[in-house]
Amino acid sequence: MPERRFVYTPAMVGLTALVLLLPLVGLLLVLRQPELDVHWEHHPAHFWLVLMTAVLSAVLAYLTGAAALRRGDPRVLLVSLAFLSAAGFLGLHALATPQVLLDTPNAGFTLATPVGVALGSTFAVLSSLNFSGGQVAAAVRWGRWLRAGLLTLMALWALTSVLRLPPLHDTAVPEVAGGILRALAVPAVLLYATAAGRYLRNWLERPSLMLLSMVAAFVLLAEAMVALVFARNWALSWWEWHVLMLAAFVLVVAGVRIQWYEERFADLYLEDTVSGRRELSVLFADLQGFTTFSENHDPAEVTVMLNTYFQVVVPPVVRRHGGDVDRIIGDALMVTFNKRGDQPDHAQRAAAAGLALQEAATAVQLAHPEWPPFRVGINSGLASVSLLGTEGGRTHTVIGDTVNVASRIEGKAPSGGVAIGPGTKALLPDAVTESLGLLELKGKAEPLEVYRLVRLARE
Repeated sequence: MPERRFVYTPAMVGLTALVLLLPLVGLLLVLRQPELDVHWEHHPAHFWLVLMTAVLSAVLAYLTGAAALRRGDPRVLLVSLAFLSAAGFLGLHALATPQVLLDTPNAGFTLATPVGVALGSTFAVLSSLNFSGGQVAAAVRWGRWLRAGLLTLMALWALTSVLRLPPLHDTAVPEVAGGILRALAVPAVLLYATAAGRYLRNWLERPSLMLLSMVAAFVLLAEAMVALVFARNWALSWWEWHVLMLAAFVLVVAGVRIQWYEERFADLYLEDTVSGRRELSVLFADLQGFTTFSENHDPAEVTVMLNTYFQVVVPPVVRRHGGDVDRIIGDALMVTFNKRGDQPDHAQRAAAAGLALQEAATAVQLAHPEWPPFRVGINSGLASVSLLGTEGGRTHTVIGDTVNVASRIEGKAPSGGVAIGPGTKALLPDAVTESLGLLELKGKAEPLEVYRLVRLARE
């Protein structure tokens, strides 16, 4: 579905703020007029409402987590942890519904939601920080550990609650939980408000639906914490915080659904992810004589040939050596190393990947000697990591002279061999290479010395 652009006016912003404040007005009204805070105890409705909210949050946690790790963006990773925290603990709260797991809930199940939402507020405010340079890769590493710790905490919490182990065994939940709820709510509301304010500032700088959805979600989660503290069990005020949480995640899901499917969370990316600079290595590979082969064979045969090659050459490049496939166009393959800033040994990885690619391709060609061989070119240097395009076609790629030279070097590489530029060679002092001489490369004013990579380590 194409991304739809919205024109924001002051009136629309004011109306949005008014709508977001209505739940607090409603809560204040029912608290001041207790007769309006009607009692409705319906266990199935509670179970499915909470479970549906947890599922929505889990879906968002998965989608944002996958995008964050793919792009190495700590902001989106921390957003995913906020959603994951809410999803896991909400799921535990759903199981607190009588006759689901236990006849009577205990403190563990009842406190699950406020604890999860409070933890989510911490991740939310962390996600609103700006990371740059070396902080980006470090924050992603810490984010991975935080995710593992969060999942462990949720598992232990569930086990302790089900087995009624201290300190979550008390069944006198209202008496036990009252002070704890207030202690959790105050900092959680402040943290969500801070996160919403920072995202609002980002939205003012570059208006987007996704940023506005995040602002609204954080405001609603803050209001849910307020309602949770003052609500009466099974009363209208109690149902309100459940609905507020559902609304928060529905808003974000709606924003995700409207965005173009490519780079859905691009509006949340850090500046370093959208237009940063990296010292990286770029690998290009294509088939020598592919055009001639295509002219003399049926398209179906060409497709079989390409798929057979890619099935064996891509896995070692990606899984074994950590390359990111930027694009595959026909017979051409472009792979980047250190695009996320987490591979300081990018030249070593790229060189090893190039040799592994040729080794795998050679095995295929032995079985099909009429198929064209691969050529591989590698170059290392500074490049721009950029988000290019607009609605209907966006891509996260690298651009710059380093990339262009890598492509030109590949065109000069020997059949079945790996050629590297001087930037890559300088980072591989122990590699065995053979000079291919000073070569004229298209677009370069001066000839460039290119080398054939024989092996990585001297024996």
